[in-house]
Amino acid sequence: MPKSAGQKLKLLYLLRLLEEEGSETHPVSTNRMIAYLDLQGIHAERKSIYDDMEKLREFGIDVLQNSTRLGGGYYLGKREFELPELKLLVDAVQSSRFITVKKSRELISKLENIAGKQDAGKLQRQVHVVGRVKTENEGIYYSIDNIHRAIQENKKISFVYMDWNLKKEMVPRSDKDRIISPWALLWQNENYYLVAFDSEAQSIKHFRVDKMGRVEVLGEVRDGAKQFESIDLAAYSNQTFGMFGGKEEIVVMTFPENLVGLVIDRFGKEVPVRKDKNGRIRVRTKLTVSHQFFGWLAGIGKEAKIVSPESVREEYRNFLEEIIQESLD
Repeated sequence: MPKSAGQKLKLLYLLRLLEEEGSETHPVSTNRMIAYLDLQGIHAERKSIYDDMEKLREFGIDVLQNSTRLGGGYYLGKREFELPELKLLVDAVQSSRFITVKKSRELISKLENIAGKQDAGKLQRQVHVVGRVKTENEGIYYSIDNIHRAIQENKKISFVYMDWNLKKEMVPRSDKDRIISPWALLWQNENYYLVAFDSEAQSIKHFRVDKMGRVEVLGEVRDGAKQFESIDLAAYSNQTFGMFGGKEEIVVMTFPENLVGLVIDRFGKEVPVRKDKNGRIRVRTKLTVSHQFFGWLAGIGKEAKIVSPESVREEYRNFLEEIIQESLD
């Protein structure tokens, strides 16, 4: 029998079928393969399917055979992504603040295609993140892609910085595009930030990527190589985005023992922690005293106490008194 025009695509169709429908618990039967190929206009017989599976193995595809009460069939033993890995990716996409609701759905749909029809339903997960607000900037994908390209090609970018107005619309801060030299992307506080050199101000600055519109790669070579090399990105991140943003001090604090997890989450496992004579935990760490730090401390309430230095105790007291006074005026 002469081969049909689709015979050259036969192995590719079979591989797609295994990817979409095959799994260890639901292997693809020979009859299903023959029927599927027939829909593509390709005639196949049972013996040829056995040969095709062997050809895929010879090429390096991990095709396995499984026998069941219903006759068994074939499936892929090793996929590009295992199901637990795909579940983790779905959770990350679903809970990510900088990815819009629409883009989240599109990405998860693509991950389901990778999982195959049999396991796609297992990716229908709901990660409930209290207070999570998704960005509405649909162009953030392209902004990030252009920023990465500019960094790789050592080029400047132009963009317009956006802000919310009273109509809850994202609008440009000004009509003039900004031109900067991008150097690094940071993930902090559930947002993407671009660290860049501003040639006009001659300083390193940061910008929230989801508020950057019309990002374009320019032909100009980047500035600020020396300035960027002189900064420690980890320290810059802590000082700029965290509760660290003022003068550095060694601060001693005490907390109830049940808050040890909160302390470690904030200051890391290396922070010295010990019990004091009152049964509280005593923490001594170097940090930068700032309103962000005081705000974190105040959020814990009366259970958090600053022991020393006295200057920081006084500064914290003034911080709280000022809030009380201003909020009552």
